[in-house]
Amino acid sequence: MRKDRILWCCFLVVMTLTTGKGQTENNAGNFFGIINLERHQVTFNMLSPGLNYEIGITKNVSASGGLGLGYATYEEGYAVGLTLHTRLRYYHNFNRRLRKNRNVSGNSGNYFAAARSIFFSQVRLATNIDGPDDFNLGFYGSTYGVQRTYENGFNFNAELGVGYYLGDGVPNGYGPLFNFTFGWVATKRKSRTPTFD
Repeated sequence: MRKDRILWCCFLVVMTLTTGKGQTENNAGNFFGIINLERHQVTFNMLSPGLNYEIGITKNVSASGGLGLGYATYEEGYAVGLTLHTRLRYYHNFNRRLRKNRNVSGNSGNYFAAARSIFFSQVRLATNIDGPDDFNLGFYGSTYGVQRTYENGFNFNAELGVGYYLGDGVPNGYGPLFNFTFGWVATKRKSRTPTFD
């Protein structure tokens, strides 16, 4: 149950941040108040073949899930292979980017996230962690990320975090997480015209 407590703590921190001043919208018909976040965004990753889906929840908060290559490293060693990433993101700089006349379409912004990544044994490419061949590894923690989507649809996302690695068949421990993707956004993006309070 320790992983659930860590995930809930991260979730509460992100939700607390969202209660501050966010973007406002004159359109009262939009219940969620999503102004600059994309309602849905699908990205095909090219560097580490995979797929990512992000859904806008409120003004500054989105949830995302993706499948692609990942690298885990903690006190016990490292593992590389197919990874399932899930994030609850809080974008904190949309208004500042808009005031500077910078792009926010395609969820181009900086964010804090509650993060979970699962590294599966069945599709592991390499590891130096002592244990059985069929161990799984989960990361639970927080990350800080930067995402940019360009007019032609190309997208990159880089994030750095720290958290707890929960081993299934191997020891647990603390360690960092670095994730970088480069890909193409397949869904239609909102206008690049600034909208802010």
